[in-house]
Amino acid sequence: MFKGSLPALVTPFANGQVDVDALKKLVNWHVDQGSNGLVPVGTTGESPTLTHAEHDMVVEIVVAEAAGRIPVIAGAGSNNTAETVRLVKAAKAAGADAALVVTPYYNKPTQAGLIAHFTAAAECGLPIIIYNIPPRSVVDMTPDTMATLAKHDMIVGVKDATADLSRVPATRMRCGADFIQLSGEDATALGFNAHGGIGCISVTANIAPKLIAQFQEATLAGDYTAALAQLDRLMPLHEAVFTEPGLVGAKYGMSLLGLCREDVRPPLVGLTDGTKEKIRAAMVHAGSVSYTHLTLPTMLAQCRSRWSPYH
Repeated sequence: MFKGSLPALVTPFANGQVDVDALKKLVNWHVDQGSNGLVPVGTTGESPTLTHAEHDMVVEIVVAEAAGRIPVIAGAGSNNTAETVRLVKAAKAAGADAALVVTPYYNKPTQAGLIAHFTAAAECGLPIIIYNIPPRSVVDMTPDTMATLAKHDMIVGVKDATADLSRVPATRMRCGADFIQLSGEDATALGFNAHGGIGCISVTANIAPKLIAQFQEATLAGDYTAALAQLDRLMPLHEAVFTEPGLVGAKYGMSLLGLCREDVRPPLVGLTDGTKEKIRAAMVHAGSVSYTHLTLPTMLAQCRSRWSPYH
């Protein structure tokens, strides 16, 4: 059920609030573009700065708008086990197909603590995708710990953001071929799938969903020649988007496509001009948009700024 291109969906804002209309449009756009699923309210969905009510609302809207056309894996991460359980239960009540649960950050649990945390989440009765991202959580779930958790019927896979491609066969060896492995890093997604992965929870897919869905389809069909050619188009965009925090880059690219505003919540801030130019150029290279389409709105925006009475 969970494979291919799974965009880590941004949460659009307008005037400081969740832009519900834009969110609904994004869901339908991703379905039309061939995305294989959606992952709302993760890091890219700015879950750390959403209220609990907003978090639950976004999941409910995405599930309702997807309407069973593609699966929804709802973010349910917290370093508080009780809060994680609440989020998983809310995702289940909303009708999500699974929950993405990050390894607890900051408080650095032991491997035994990780087993207790994820077991509690799994007992809610919704399929759980483990999110292992040591650079952010400062704790690394070992393949052996993952193998212990994989024995639970509700713990079905992992989003691996270790950037260590050897982890894929190591996890496959311990957890079995049916244990779902999804990449958490766009730039290494080709190698990840070649090692046994079956998809990517992608940030760049917010900007180029059709191309990334085609890229994933090629890797899963074993056509790595086609996938490499697609990666040649995508790699500058992967790099540009992550020059600064990835979700900020994704929202800027989406704003150029007219999909949503580039607004983010503090402590995140808008991109520098240099990064904006990198993203614009990378979008042209990827074929996401034409040079003319980008330059005219950019020129108009610059003119408005230059001639504004407030500058």
